Amino acid sequence: MFHFLVAIAFVLIITSLGSALYFMMHDQGKTKRMVWSLATRVGLSISLFLLLWLAHWMGWIQYSQVPLGR
Repeated sequence: MFHFLVAIAFVLIITSLGSALYFMMHDQGKTKRMVWSLATRVGLSISLFLLLWLAHWMGWIQYSQVPLGR
C-alpha cells in the first residue's frame, strides 16, 4: 500500500513539472500558471519527503541494511 502511495506521488510530481514546461512554452509569461505548477511540484516534493520521514520514524518502512561502499 505504501509503495503505491509513493509511486503516485512521483507521478504527480513529474506531471506537475511537465505542465509547468507546457505553460512556459505556450503562455510565454502572460499568466502565472507555470509558477503555480512549480509551486505545486515543490509542495508535493516536500510532502513526499515528510511522509517518508514519518513512515521511517513510525517503523512502517526501514532502510535496507546494505553496507555502503560495496
